[in-house]
Amino acid sequence: MQEKKTVQTLMVQGTTSDAGKSALVTALCRYYYRKGVKVVPFKPQNMALNSAVTVDGGEIGRAQAVQATACGLEAHTDMNPILLKPNSDKTAQVIIHGKASENLSAKQYHQFKKQAMQAVLESHSRLTKQYQMIVVEGAGSPAEINLREGDIANMGFAEVVDCPVILIADIDKGGVFAHIVGTLELLSKTEQKRIVGFVINRFRGDMALLKPGIDWLEQRTGKPVLSVLPYLHDFYLDAEDSVAINKYQKQQKSSFNIIIPQFPRMSNHTDFDPLLLHPDISVRFEKDPNKCANADLIILAGSKSVRDDLHWLNDMGWSDLINKHLRYAGKLIGVCGGYQMLGSIINDPDGVEGKPGSSIGLGLLELETTLTTEKCLKKVQGMLTINNAAIAGYEIHAGVTQGKALENPVNIIDGKAEGAISNDERVLGTYIHGLFDLPSAAHALLEWAGGNTQQSINLTEKREAGINLITDALEQNFDFDRLNKLI
Repeated sequence: MQEKKTVQTLMVQGTTSDAGKSALVTALCRYYYRKGVKVVPFKPQNMALNSAVTVDGGEIGRAQAVQATACGLEAHTDMNPILLKPNSDKTAQVIIHGKASENLSAKQYHQFKKQAMQAVLESHSRLTKQYQMIVVEGAGSPAEINLREGDIANMGFAEVVDCPVILIADIDKGGVFAHIVGTLELLSKTEQKRIVGFVINRFRGDMALLKPGIDWLEQRTGKPVLSVLPYLHDFYLDAEDSVAINKYQKQQKSSFNIIIPQFPRMSNHTDFDPLLLHPDISVRFEKDPNKCANADLIILAGSKSVRDDLHWLNDMGWSDLINKHLRYAGKLIGVCGGYQMLGSIINDPDGVEGKPGSSIGLGLLELETTLTTEKCLKKVQGMLTINNAAIAGYEIHAGVTQGKALENPVNIIDGKAEGAISNDERVLGTYIHGLFDLPSAAHALLEWAGGNTQQSINLTEKREAGINLITDALEQNFDFDRLNKLI
C-alpha cells in the first residue's frame, strides 16, 4: 500500500487586530520555505480594502499575496477563499474564490456563513493535496463573543480541520498578559486545548524584566511562550488595512510635498508605499483640506465606494482646494476610483456600490464612468507615455470609462492606450495600481509632478528585505523544537 501523505496545518490567531498575525505567518512561511518544505499560506476569511490580483484572475487580501511571496509562490485565490470589502459601515462586498458575489449586511453575512465555510473548506482541501505545510492566519480575535456563532475565521475553522493554534499578542500596545489570559478565558475548553503556545510580539527592553511575567503566564496557563519577538525598526511589509496608514508618513516638510485625501472608503493605499518610504518626499494622508497648504502633488486614491467618497470630498471642501491647487500650477493624479472622480459624471445604474444613481464628478478630465457588476481583474505591464518609463501593476475595478480625454493616454498596456492626461498636463488619471512600484515609473511621475528626486525605492527589494528581517528574528527567538513536539 502507498503511504498516505501527511499535511500539517498550523494556525496563528491574535488577541487583537494588528497583533502581528500577518507578519508571523509571513515569517513562518519563509522559515519553512528555507527548510525546503512545500509550504503555503491560507486565510479562511479576510476583511480588507487592500487586495491583490492573483495568478488565476481573482483577488485576495494583500497580506496573503505577500505570504505567497515568502513561500516562493504566486498568489492564488485558494489562499484566501473569502474576502470581505466594506463599502459602508454596515455592508460589505463578499468575494468568494476571488470573484465578487454580492453586497451583504452584517446580519445577512452571518446567515451566509454556512455557505462561506463550504468555500473555505474546498480551498483548504485543494491545498492539502498540493502542499506539505499550510500556515493559516486568523482574523481579528477568537474572543469576539458576538461573532463566535458560525465562526469561519478563527476557532470555528480550527475546530473543523483539527489544527493546532499559536496565539500572538502585541506587548507594545500594553496589557499583554491580560490580553493572553483574557482571550483564553473566553474560549471553550476544547478551544483552549487547541492553543499550543504563545508569541509575544514587538518587545523592546530588558528580557530579565519580562521573564517573571513569562514564568507567571506559563504557570497560570500551563502553556509555553514559544517566542518573544523583538520590535523591528525600519521593517516593511505591505499593509492590509488602514491601521498602518500613518506608519511611514513623514510629518516634516521636505523639498517635495504630497497630500492624499483620506477617503472614508479608501482602498489599496499600498499604491503609495514607495512614496511613503522615499527619503526625499513628505507624504501625508489628510482628512481636513485646511491642513494642506503648499502641496506640490495631490493624489486621489482608490475607493470601494467611489460616489460616496466623491460626495465626502466635496462636502469637506477638497474640490475647492484642488481647483486652487491646479490654478497655482500644482499637479493632480487620480488612481482607480480617484481617476473616475476626475471625470464629469459617475453612473451606477445597477447599484453596484450602493443606491443606484449618478454623481457629478470633478470635471477635470473629459470623460465619464459607468460602474458595472463585472470587475476588471488583471495584472499589467507596459510603458508610461511620460519618458517611456516601464510600468507594472494591476487593475481591479468595477467600471468602464469613456471620453475624449482618453485620446491623450498615460500608459500603453499591451499595445493599447490606458488612462488620460489633461491638455495642460496638470491632471493625470489611470486605473493602474502599483503606479509607483517600479523605480523608473516613480521617477518619471515625480519628475512630471515637479519633484527633483535622485533616489528611488525598489519596493520588491524592500518587501523581500522585510520578509527576511522578520524571518531571521524568528529563527533566533522561536523555540521550534518545542513547537514540533507540541504539534
